[in-house]
Amino acid sequence: MNIQALIYDGFDELDVIGVYEPLRMAGFNVALLSLHKQEIIKTAHGLRIHSDGILNLENKPDILIVPGGGWVNRSPQGAWIEAKKEDLLQTLVSFHKAGVVMTSVCTGAMLLAKAGLLAGRPATTNDEAIEELRLSGAKVITARVVDDDDIVTAGGITSSLDLGLWLIKRFAGQDKANEISKRLEFEARSPVWTRNSN
Repeated sequence: MNIQALIYDGFDELDVIGVYEPLRMAGFNVALLSLHKQEIIKTAHGLRIHSDGILNLENKPDILIVPGGGWVNRSPQGAWIEAKKEDLLQTLVSFHKAGVVMTSVCTGAMLLAKAGLLAGRPATTNDEAIEELRLSGAKVITARVVDDDDIVTAGGITSSLDLGLWLIKRFAGQDKANEISKRLEFEARSPVWTRNSN
């Protein structure tokens, strides 16, 4: 399975690493990719990360992880600024149309919302952005992870671990998710909302 995470200046580190590590531990290939050629990405808290390459539909993943960061405080770098970039929003739409499972952590959901992908759909985000998510037209669900088949959203930053374990359960089975949970010494928090929840 090919999994990619979008990284950009100002993204929150844990939004990506919290998903990345469980997925890698489970044996999935995960690449960290930027929208444009960029040697170094500076994260919200100053960590510098090398991009593995550039997002490209010719090398589309099965799953794309979209992190947040900088949305709530309207940071000059982060999701708030990225949401104003039409090329990023169009890329998200194109990947979704191409059949990529779109996932987000924290205010990464606001990027999906700004791209028009959450209108009328169940979703969650950071508690401090819930009303903005609701105003975007999403159907806000109170849950750590909301799995609406081709779009999966997770709440605030620590829910990145829950998202990682949920994706392992969904794509590799409960036994593998249990194994990785034990190795992480982290028990997934609930609830997880799925279409079958209702």
